[in-house]
Amino acid sequence: MVLPMKKPNSACGSKSFLMVLFASLIGFVCPACMQDGHLKIFRYTTKTNFDSNIRTVRVPLFKNNTFTPGGGAGQGLENELTLAVIREIESKTPYKVVNGNTPADTELTGNIVNFSKNIINRNQLNEIREAETNLAVQIVWKDLRTGDILSRPKADLNKGTPVALGGNPNVQPDTTPVLVTSLTSFIPELGQSITSARKTNVDVLATQIVAMMEIPW
Repeated sequence: MVLPMKKPNSACGSKSFLMVLFASLIGFVCPACMQDGHLKIFRYTTKTNFDSNIRTVRVPLFKNNTFTPGGGAGQGLENELTLAVIREIESKTPYKVVNGNTPADTELTGNIVNFSKNIINRNQLNEIREAETNLAVQIVWKDLRTGDILSRPKADLNKGTPVALGGNPNVQPDTTPVLVTSLTSFIPELGQSITSARKTNVDVLATQIVAMMEIPW
């Protein structure tokens, strides 16, 4: 009597293969685990893009060099931009914004140097059909603990290239403000105005300023 041969169990084979594959993946991923609980694989990480050594930021009221007493479209821009930057920091970063009487790790100061309107096009009645506004601010982000200017990376004398938040300790920090600009157009025929363009300028600048506070790759 000839006994029938048992067919190989494909389900068991697939299960064993998956277990081996899973074990291999665990062995590959675990070395990428960082001590702070975040994963880092190649250049991708679950860690925040902001410096974890910084906890607090002081944001004094920005200066405004565009406003002339008695008039000027730039009146009140310092309040609007300062508040927009504070909101952006608190919503997009792990940093806590503190007032001027509270000790802080860093300080972010700004000086509005330009707010201008340029007419792009007029209609047959010489009315403004399209125009644009330009808002510019000078920014300095300083580490109050070390005196380093975080908005201006130190230079590496050995390579002659900037090194983010580091570099040769003998190099003096560059205190030159960083100029950040925002250009926005508006069309009155669509219900837009210089007021709406101004708000867009402020919101865009606040986003750009806070994005500059991220750690470079």
